[in-house]
Amino acid sequence: MYDIIRQLEEKRERARMGGGERRIDAQHGKGKLTARERIEVLLDPGSFEEWDMFVEHRCTDFGMAEQSTPGDGVVTGYGTVNGRLIFVFSQDFTVFGGSLSESHAEKICKIMDQAMKVGAPVIGLNDSGGARIQEGVDSLAGYAEVFQRNVLASGVVPQISCIMGPCAGGAVYSPAMTDFIFMVQDSSYMFVTGPDVVKTVTHEEVTQEELGGASTHTTKSGVADKAFTDDLQALLYLRRFIDFLPANNREKPPVRPTPDPHDRVEMSLDTLIPDNPNKPYDMKELIEKVVDEGDFFELQPDYAGNIVIGFARMEGSTVGIVANQPMVLAGCLDIASATKAGRFVRFCDSFNIPLVTFVDVPGFLPGTAQEYGGIIKHGAKLLYAYAEATVPKVTVITRKAYGGAYDVMSSKHLRGDANYAWPTAEIAVMGPKGAVEIIFRGDLGDEEKIAARTEEYRTRFANPFIAGSRGFIDDVIMPHGTRTRICRALRMLKNKDLKNPWKKHGNIPL
Repeated sequence: MYDIIRQLEEKRERARMGGGERRIDAQHGKGKLTARERIEVLLDPGSFEEWDMFVEHRCTDFGMAEQSTPGDGVVTGYGTVNGRLIFVFSQDFTVFGGSLSESHAEKICKIMDQAMKVGAPVIGLNDSGGARIQEGVDSLAGYAEVFQRNVLASGVVPQISCIMGPCAGGAVYSPAMTDFIFMVQDSSYMFVTGPDVVKTVTHEEVTQEELGGASTHTTKSGVADKAFTDDLQALLYLRRFIDFLPANNREKPPVRPTPDPHDRVEMSLDTLIPDNPNKPYDMKELIEKVVDEGDFFELQPDYAGNIVIGFARMEGSTVGIVANQPMVLAGCLDIASATKAGRFVRFCDSFNIPLVTFVDVPGFLPGTAQEYGGIIKHGAKLLYAYAEATVPKVTVITRKAYGGAYDVMSSKHLRGDANYAWPTAEIAVMGPKGAVEIIFRGDLGDEEKIAARTEEYRTRFANPFIAGSRGFIDDVIMPHGTRTRICRALRMLKNKDLKNPWKKHGNIPL
């Protein structure tokens, strides 16, 4: 008995030490935490229950039979974040560079299967050199098993990836199928093929950071949702972020009591919209003044800035915010913004999170680059997402809502539940000047006539009253009462029940 207990403690100690003191020091030397330290920061103190600490690889080729560490390069299990159940895996770079073996993959698959059974989120802390080459196709099979779980869990439980080191080759596809990806600046990167392969095939010289660093994926590719300065900041923000999400697709979003009254009046919003219709203003100011305590967790802030997405709370309950940003490209919709917002809308719909949409959109961005890039198909992604969504949808048009972009942005025609407009709203097929130049093409040489016609069009159509008379707008509201009206609408929609026609699944325009 005592021998067994001694052996057990020895194995536990070997597992806790991972690749040994020297490799742990090397990890710390790079400014990175170890796999176990990351779990300690992420989860509530003392809540972690580890699974499969004693699992080892089964490879005997290339001298691997003599090289074995309990745990096999990944720490898995469950615990709590702010008292709520979470499943987690944390790859250990000190053991075979965190490379994925067949056993390593089985450990990840086991917690993902269990998370789906009990309905709890899965957080992956990725720090891996990729497939374990010594295992060949067994390692690739392991990746595919993980991919399959990512797909099955999609829309069932939230999946979050935090890239905290290398993530290359086939390894990137698992995070890509999760709901959100966070990265750490200067120490994490993601790419399908590394700089050496790129140089061999295309003769481009590029560093790992330029090719797939946090800056690249948060500003250029849009692959990552947010980047943090170091491991500690990333994990603490992850604790805050998970609080916005329900545990699974059968639960309502969590509610957190707030001292912020639902009928708080914000008089400064009455002067937010400039008198000049072509002058921008910051939509984030509106969001922060309307939501609970000004607490807005923005996602992808540095990518496709012409649309703003993120989570906030209204009367303590989570809502998803989507808003056009007049400060960037005048708030036009384009390929990047439609894709960014469309995916976010679909996540919210999957997990019963109401959508609040603030609209100031002059249309879709014109130009050959957009048309050749497929703006028709990509723009339709956002349209599809809003039309498919059955969660409560509250829309506020602050200024411009022109053309097809008006339809796309959670309009009444796409089953918007409560659609409001500010008095400054202009709901029309297009802007007054463009409309007049088409309708009165024969008067183009006469500036006075065109100016008069433009003013006539603005008075007649560039306002919320035509849409209101058709019932496309439920009410014209004063800006200072926006929070109150949104809170009341969400309260009314609390038990909304709407089902789409039965289908295996739709065919979103990818």
